[in-house]
Amino acid sequence: MSRFKDESDEPEEAVMTDHEIVDRDAWAAAHDAFRSREKEATRSLDALAAARRRLPWQKVTGDYVFRGPSGEAGLADLFDGRRQLIVYHHMLKPADPAPCAGCGMVGDQIPHLAHLHQRDTSLVFVSKAPVAEITVFRNRMGWQVPWYETTDDFNADHSVEGGFGLNVFLREQDDIYRTYFTTGRGVEALGTTWTFLDVTPFGRQETWEDAPQGTPQTAPYRWWRLHDAYA
Repeated sequence: MSRFKDESDEPEEAVMTDHEIVDRDAWAAAHDAFRSREKEATRSLDALAAARRRLPWQKVTGDYVFRGPSGEAGLADLFDGRRQLIVYHHMLKPADPAPCAGCGMVGDQIPHLAHLHQRDTSLVFVSKAPVAEITVFRNRMGWQVPWYETTDDFNADHSVEGGFGLNVFLREQDDIYRTYFTTGRGVEALGTTWTFLDVTPFGRQETWEDAPQGTPQTAPYRWWRLHDAYA
């Protein structure tokens, strides 16, 4: 049994005796009606993503320093040669006796990074914990996402003070722009390649999307590969 388990968190067993039971035709009719609402919600999310891609950007002017397994790095280095960067601010603290379970669930849901890389997008974690402690915890969790120690005001300058959050950046030649930020339940919705790409300025980069002029796009589905089959 995990030492973090709290028996009081176990849900009480419930018997759903008053739920409506119908025949096949009534079941199909009810689900068809509900599915139309789901499709409407999907279209609303697509419109929200299109509006997100048109939000104003903030130029990053700070000279931030991070520490990784290979030594010090700047913000531009975290892009790893790609144009877009997603940064999740993980709450791991120095000598953390009980790492945040919520941030742990975020880490467990990260998709295979090859799919994001194919869309010119990098994803990294940053934390206040020293890089040596980060490495130990990362190995314990079996995570592959690159993870860096913050050494300065990077968190505070990007709306994260003492908690968690997610920032998105775009690199245009020598300039870096902050394009999006979310926290709270905004992070809870992430976890697939699609939802991560949806918060970037380029989106999924497929021709069906409503995107600003100049956004790189290819035909839908055609770029999809098994994660070990990308060129």
